[in-house]
Amino acid sequence: MTVSQLPEPVWLADAVEQFYLHGLVVIPEALPASLCQQLCDEAQQAQLKPAGIGRGQDLQLDPDIRRDQTLWLDGSSAAQQQYLALMSLIQQAANRQCFLGLTHHEAHFARYQRGDFYQKHLDAFTGRSSRVLTTVCYLNDVASGGALQIYSENDTPLLQVQPQASTLVLFESARFPHEVLPADSTRFSIAGWFRVD
Repeated sequence: MTVSQLPEPVWLADAVEQFYLHGLVVIPEALPASLCQQLCDEAQQAQLKPAGIGRGQDLQLDPDIRRDQTLWLDGSSAAQQQYLALMSLIQQAANRQCFLGLTHHEAHFARYQRGDFYQKHLDAFTGRSSRVLTTVCYLNDVASGGALQIYSENDTPLLQVQPQASTLVLFESARFPHEVLPADSTRFSIAGWFRVD
């Protein structure tokens, strides 16, 4: 599905406005339930691998910092294509309203099983990364554990988002430290980044 075929979500304008004002927005029910379920089914069947930290030659596995498993989206399924088309709509709206100059979006499935976590980190460092805007989209409901804890710029707890299917979180990659708290049960999501290259 191309961007031109995808109707603009009713929440998009308000979400981008909130992001413009606060650098952070949580959007419940951002995905149609059927698309969310298709993506969750795909994530459950996919061959996810232990996630590393760092990029390129600096990539390494460190289970003391991060214990999730991931698989990059490549647009090979209709559900992935529809999700990526939605991200393109967000990119266009963010560029139009926030003048961010975003050039593309990359994303991966993420699975956190019982006890898995990701310690506090930033997704980008000012002046040293092309990642501008982080996206986290939950694919299943989790009753407890596995929450996304977001911190303010002065490192105080700001917001905790409990995974609920179809909820989308957007925030500035270089501004908000965040962590995934230990999971009590299996949690599926799509983590992504809008980039400027």
